[in-house]
Amino acid sequence: MPTEHRETLIVGAGPVGLTAALAMRALGRDVTVLEAGAEGRGRPGSRAIFTHTNTLDVLDRLSPGLADELSEHGDYWNTQRTFHRGKEVYAKTYPDPAPGTRPHFTSLPQVHIEKYLLERAIASGVQFEWSQEVTGVESGDAGVTITTHGGTTWHAEYVIGADGARSVVRKQIGARMEGDKDDGWYVVVDVAELEKPALTTERIFHYEHPAVGGRNILIVPFAGGWRVDLQCLPEDDPEQFSGEQSVKAWLAKVMPPAYAERITWVSTYQFMQLVAHDFADPARRVLLVGEAAHLFAPFGARGLNSGVPDAESAALAVNTALCATNPALAASAVESFSRARRAAALFNRGAAAEALTHLRPDDATATRIAAAAERAPEDTEASAWLEKAPYGPRGVPTAETVYRY
Repeated sequence: MPTEHRETLIVGAGPVGLTAALAMRALGRDVTVLEAGAEGRGRPGSRAIFTHTNTLDVLDRLSPGLADELSEHGDYWNTQRTFHRGKEVYAKTYPDPAPGTRPHFTSLPQVHIEKYLLERAIASGVQFEWSQEVTGVESGDAGVTITTHGGTTWHAEYVIGADGARSVVRKQIGARMEGDKDDGWYVVVDVAELEKPALTTERIFHYEHPAVGGRNILIVPFAGGWRVDLQCLPEDDPEQFSGEQSVKAWLAKVMPPAYAERITWVSTYQFMQLVAHDFADPARRVLLVGEAAHLFAPFGARGLNSGVPDAESAALAVNTALCATNPALAASAVESFSRARRAAALFNRGAAAEALTHLRPDDATATRIAAAAERAPEDTEASAWLEKAPYGPRGVPTAETVYRY
């Protein structure tokens, strides 16, 4: 079959790949997205549901008005509560956003985020090629050649790999994941909202919830429903807590029982802390972004919210490389992207690791948690620590700032 030629290809039409496509178009570049799935494909579950204000700012920069559109359709909750063995140890309600301003985040299921991004991408002139499962990637000084399952060959000057956790692009360019995976398991459940909601829109975290045998529980609202995470104990078999009847049983103990009949998705996961050893291929023609480059647990919302700046930075690097007057300058732009975004990912990996030491505490940390809970909420320092520690440290390194060329 003949080879299709493009200036830039993006592999993957998830939210990070779509962001990269919008970024390329914002820079005035033509771009084609190769997606393994069929057009209109559906994916189960809410997946990423929390979009930070910094992420909204990036998206709005690439497609003006997009942040307000996502905020309008998403939920905003400004009350956070934390409990320890049934006792409330932290509660805070932040002021509502001032009139005419965006909230600090929006809580919207990933399937809806992708919908709005896709609409924007199509309107901006991004080309899409569906049912293009990548099977091979070869890169060199002359560019990148991609082969797909159907036999089509694609050639591009640069490729942005945004094909997710099982990235074929990452494997094909020889980038290896470094880090570890926790042995413990979590069960994540999506619950549709009741016709007459029975809960206030608040984020709630339970240390050692007494109704479920002392297991940690996180309950987070999003537009149209609720995300509930149950942390299994070390000796638990996750299958015993993820079957339909077992989920209904424990869910009815941590939410009003009617919600147990509104389950829409159940999955299990382990705490990932993985970062690619390099975010680009040796020829500096292929750039990795999002979960193709790093994997973090949902706690802390670091996946999508680091993937979006990855995507913008990759587009800026590709644009600079295409404008470069010699190969060394072009390679330098990609090298700078790789170093900056990998540094940001390493920061996030460290933050996730710190959160895990709190969620799966050793004896000393467990003693400290219990002591803090005894003093909270009157001891405001202990109270705030109990609230924030399960998500890891906030803040970003210098490299987290979008690298500008």
